[in-house]
Amino acid sequence: MQNRLTMLLLASMLAILSGTAAADHVNVGIGIGVPVAPAPVVVAPAPAYYPPPPGYYAPGPGYVWVSGFWRGHHFHRGHWRHR
Repeated sequence: MQNRLTMLLLASMLAILSGTAAADHVNVGIGIGVPVAPAPVVVAPAPAYYPPPPGYYAPGPGYVWVSGFWRGHHFHRGHWRHR
């Protein structure tokens, strides 16, 4: 009985340790050959800037926009005024 228990213990230890030994892995590689040319570097051009158009066009030189306003319960619309 003692011999059978010892064999069972050794077999189980061998099964447990063989699983961990199989998980360890070492890989060594050596490459010999012609190196591959690096990929070309492409620089994008600067983005073009187009200024936005003005929000309004004055009817002529010397005119300014007077914003609309409330006076009491009546709204006065905005208008162009010559300076």
